[in-house]
Amino acid sequence: MKNSISIKTKIEAAALLKVAPFRKEIRKTEPHKHNSYFEIIYLREGNGFHTIDHTSFSIKPPTVFFVRKEQVHHWDMTDTPDGFVLLLKKGFLDQSMDSELKSLLSKLSELSCIYLKEIGSIDTLFQLLTTEKDFTVTEGLLKALFAKILISAKPLTNKTSKTDDVITVFRELLNQTNDLRNNVAHYAEKLHRTPQNLNAICRKTLSQSAAEVIAEHIISEAKRQLIYTEGSVSEIAYSLNFNDTSHFVKYFKRHTGLTPQTLRKT
Repeated sequence: MKNSISIKTKIEAAALLKVAPFRKEIRKTEPHKHNSYFEIIYLREGNGFHTIDHTSFSIKPPTVFFVRKEQVHHWDMTDTPDGFVLLLKKGFLDQSMDSELKSLLSKLSELSCIYLKEIGSIDTLFQLLTTEKDFTVTEGLLKALFAKILISAKPLTNKTSKTDDVITVFRELLNQTNDLRNNVAHYAEKLHRTPQNLNAICRKTLSQSAAEVIAEHIISEAKRQLIYTEGSVSEIAYSLNFNDTSHFVKYFKRHTGLTPQTLRKT
């Protein structure tokens, strides 16, 4: 086991979006992260398992997987896969003025796996995206694709609000796992909100307190490091901005029911 999680880059530095057929030779991969991009994998054929963080999903095509940049994932396939891979950088969204596109992507980024009820035009949209170069057309194709994926899995709600935007940016900040802070005031300041206001938005939108949202991200990153690296508990605590290892151990046990050492042994 390595001391750190490997990071893969499958898109050129200057590119903001890449859509390509899923490589058929891929069967098994080592656990890894992605270099600052969101990945959507659509499989219309294939068997086996896809593990995202510490959860294994059975591959039952047609299905779509979503992997955020901070997540660790790997494949264990027993059959030839067929489908598409979409890599999307934040820079694309920064250039886009389409709020509905961003709202749809926000919904997808909260998911890990969708088993599709029907494919419809999803195949066609992926295929068109592999060759399209115009930014405005690409925006439209992405919005159509994201909507089709969500509609195929469950009823799509079109409601969006300023509070949704706050939550989206809040999650983006928390996804920067190299500087996680167990501090509501820290994130409230970055969002130009008071801690009380951020807490109220989280409770209204997510039915969780801001502290609970932060805790989910801290515990998820702690689990990744415990499972996929050989870093000591003290080193992991320090990387998560805990000045005291014993405090980190108590915090981890309070939220998981296990000590870090126990989780690593299971």
